[in-house]
Amino acid sequence: MAKFSERAQQMPESPIRKLIPYSVAAKERGIKVYHLNIGQPDIETPQTALDALKQIDLKVLEYSPSEGIPEYREQLAKYYNCVGFEDLTPQNFLVTTGGSEALNFAISVLCDSGDEIIVSEPYYANYNGFSSALGVKVKAVHSNIDEGFALPAIEEFEKKITDKTKAILICNPGNPTGYLYKKEELQKIADIALKYDITVISDEVYREYAYEGAQQVSMLSFPELKDHCIVVDSESKRYSMCGIRCGFMVTRSQEILNMAMKFAQARLSPPLIAQIIATEAHKNDKKYIDAVREEYTSRRNLLVELLNEIPGVKCPKPKGAFYCMVELPVKDTEKFAKWLLESYQLDGETIMVAPGGGFYSQPDLVKNQVRMAYVLNETDLRKSVEILKNALQQYPND
Repeated sequence: MAKFSERAQQMPESPIRKLIPYSVAAKERGIKVYHLNIGQPDIETPQTALDALKQIDLKVLEYSPSEGIPEYREQLAKYYNCVGFEDLTPQNFLVTTGGSEALNFAISVLCDSGDEIIVSEPYYANYNGFSSALGVKVKAVHSNIDEGFALPAIEEFEKKITDKTKAILICNPGNPTGYLYKKEELQKIADIALKYDITVISDEVYREYAYEGAQQVSMLSFPELKDHCIVVDSESKRYSMCGIRCGFMVTRSQEILNMAMKFAQARLSPPLIAQIIATEAHKNDKKYIDAVREEYTSRRNLLVELLNEIPGVKCPKPKGAFYCMVELPVKDTEKFAKWLLESYQLDGETIMVAPGGGFYSQPDLVKNQVRMAYVLNETDLRKSVEILKNALQQYPND
């Protein structure tokens, strides 16, 4: 039998995907499953991107440059110039295989095994996975559902800083909470980073999807962080094309880029086809993004309203992204999520949710929350809430 590394044994499971075998089994029994567990939008990818895919006529599908093809990086610079960062050039961008690789590069550049990063929890579950794989410890600052998951007092971040702290990692707008940081909050984070000579890693893949007229404030808005800021971005959620696996990191620091390029060269290159598609998606995209934002706003309003009508359910209204963390009147949502797939159905249908414990540094810290993604159409969202309401009535909560 193979001898497994300590790294492999300590690697946490994804709360988003680990229940997939249960959903597969449910479908094999003829049960329809509504997937609220994963941020896979059902909104169509831009036609420009689909047309670009169909029109590719390359004779050789070759490696791209490790930093990404020039055409795509030029398009990224134009996009960022249009959202207020006129100083950025193609040289500020390093293309990656999804935002996940950009985040992996960022942590790898900044941290050695045994180092620490500070994150406000609940947070995107894969932050645990990436950090664990690199031997980096996540130190969490707890936010509360009763306060809408607002950023904890900045003093709580400062208490966590040690000589091992190398970065503060934020997600804005937030996954899984949908929280949208105010500029004043981000300024405090910037001030702490400079005070302690640490770097801010800002995951901004949901930038376009802030609601009710609000505008996302990027960490790039703080020029004093020139040498202390890495932004992680992706095309997956912006253009509803998760499957092409195309992301990038952005920084004004040439030193950070030089270090990240070592990792980029080691993995050879990001996907060529993905970059060709993404380049076209960025052209004339405002109409698409405005329409998608309006659709997500409507879905959010519907889901939050219906959830809060269920006795014992609590769901703060997200300000951005397309997720919400929901408190349920059950003792253990992981058991409940499995039960939904193994033992329950309403007229041949059920739902799949992501247990909330996996979005915290200690899975047992909060056991009565789930993450839901409003990436389904309104008809399916209504049906999903109907199923949830009935399931809570039927659940033998021990």
